[in-house]
Amino acid sequence: MEGAWLFRRTVRRVVFVGSALALITICAPVVSATADPEPTLKELTAEVEKLHEEIESLTEQYNGERIRLDEAKRSAAAAKKTLDTSEADLEARRKRAMVFATNAYMTGGASGIALMNAPNPDAYMDVASTTYALQLQSGEEVVQLSKARQAAQRARVSAKARQDEVSKLIKSLDKRETSIRGLIKKTESRLYAQVAGQVSVAKRLSLPVVGDGKAAQAVRWALTQQLKPYVWGAEGPNSYDCSGLIMAAYATVGISIPHYTGSQWTAGTHVSREDMRPGDLVFFYNDLHHVGLYIGGGYMIHAPRTGDVVRVAPLGNRPFAGAVRIAD
Repeated sequence: MEGAWLFRRTVRRVVFVGSALALITICAPVVSATADPEPTLKELTAEVEKLHEEIESLTEQYNGERIRLDEAKRSAAAAKKTLDTSEADLEARRKRAMVFATNAYMTGGASGIALMNAPNPDAYMDVASTTYALQLQSGEEVVQLSKARQAAQRARVSAKARQDEVSKLIKSLDKRETSIRGLIKKTESRLYAQVAGQVSVAKRLSLPVVGDGKAAQAVRWALTQQLKPYVWGAEGPNSYDCSGLIMAAYATVGISIPHYTGSQWTAGTHVSREDMRPGDLVFFYNDLHHVGLYIGGGYMIHAPRTGDVVRVAPLGNRPFAGAVRIAD
């Protein structure tokens, strides 16, 4: 009896332990078989490059909207001035119309008696002509008053539209700025920190620039800005983005061009890659979100991206889109 009891107890223990082990095996997460592998440095570098391209593209969209905002503000100010003038004119014509209406009423009520009591024909003609003139002037004032009302209404509509455009652009700029700052923060995260160490250290280079015209002078000045940091939306004197550097360089030789690659693309004469000269603007990517200043010999000076500095670089590192000549 005792042997049978021990046998049954041993069997129950074996079954219990086996079941527990099976349950643990089934429920345990399979980590090694399903976990994503750590991205390689090459993959991380590609991701960072993509982020920086997006930042540059958004930055130039931001620069373009800043220009449109300035234009919208000027239009809004002009529309407000027109509105003020129209409303002042409308008020003046209202007052004049009231005066003429009152005079016409008073003259019309007494004109019959005045005409009958006129002492002579000349006096009769004076009263008649005065009455007729007042009636004509009153009628003309009514017409002018109606035109002034219409002009004031058009001015109100225009002023509101211009102000609405300003408000819309301000909201869009705020939204775009938030997006840019979010992407920059992402590139500075610990995940991508190791990529920063792979960026080549910039060195100040002294390069000869052919030519004595304004274009060559702009390039020489740009070379003095080497190693200053890239900051999105900046146009100097301590930091630049790509189009801000171009704007500042040409400003030093008395040529004003907008701080926006889209406007810089149309600011001069397009030239082929083979005909480029020092000082020509060189554009990259289909949406033209990057621009540099051609030095010669296949090199340019540019403000590359967030985390980098103004430096000399070969043209071949980015997809070339075209060149524009601003000056000789």
